[in-house]
Amino acid sequence: MENNPIFFADGADPEMAEAYRKAQETFRYFWREQSWEYRRIIPALSVSCVKVAFSQEDPASDSPVVEHMWINEVHFNGDRIRGRLINQPNELTNIKVGDDVEIALNEISDWLFAMPQKTKKQTGLSKLFSSSAAVLPKAYGGFTIQQMRSEMSPAERKAHDQAWQLDFGDFNDIEVVYQQKEHPEHLTEHPMSRNMKGEFLKFITENPAEITGRDADGYTLLHTETIAGNLSSVEVILKAGADKHIKTNTGKTALDFAKQLNWEHLIPVLTD
Repeated sequence: MENNPIFFADGADPEMAEAYRKAQETFRYFWREQSWEYRRIIPALSVSCVKVAFSQEDPASDSPVVEHMWINEVHFNGDRIRGRLINQPNELTNIKVGDDVEIALNEISDWLFAMPQKTKKQTGLSKLFSSSAAVLPKAYGGFTIQQMRSEMSPAERKAHDQAWQLDFGDFNDIEVVYQQKEHPEHLTEHPMSRNMKGEFLKFITENPAEITGRDADGYTLLHTETIAGNLSSVEVILKAGADKHIKTNTGKTALDFAKQLNWEHLIPVLTD
């Protein structure tokens, strides 16, 4: 990622502005996947990063210098995004690669994660005569990237994807969750949330203090599972007696986060 080009925004480009909007609108899916990645014993994501608009006043111009660069090691509390810059700026001097940054959700311009694709096991003649080319990980999100790909020739897109070593698919059909076409229900809830419900219930039963515990910012398990959109976990937490009215230090309830992140499937169970 360090060698990938930095994208300079054209504020007058309506297509790119729409890409920013879509990235911000769907960021919750990025965070849902990233939050599960932090729990996995074996990592599943080959790429996971967020593009952010950084700026600096330009003494020679009335307009600031703006560079859109990628951060990784992303964390999200429902309001603010934290991460580490992985690009070296071209012009900005107020930030450098490796710096920790914290920004609001409306300051991101894109997000991207990629996962390996499942391939059919080949045997016999099909294996003998099949292509030896490796199947590239599939990219999810990448709205600004897809906008730029839409303006490339087929040959340019192929070279672009090979440079990234990712399968970006059809720029007119951007997917935001794993196996979205095969399992559209994944748009509602992450499969790990459903599959881990029994284990999560066992964990809560054996560790009841987790229900009332709060971190330094006042977040409870109900807050964090709501932010990640995990209905099964939220149901377990509420059944165990969690107070849905508890607020963070900034005055947010779990319902507040469900509404502002548009987790529509969580709003009914968090509403009195």
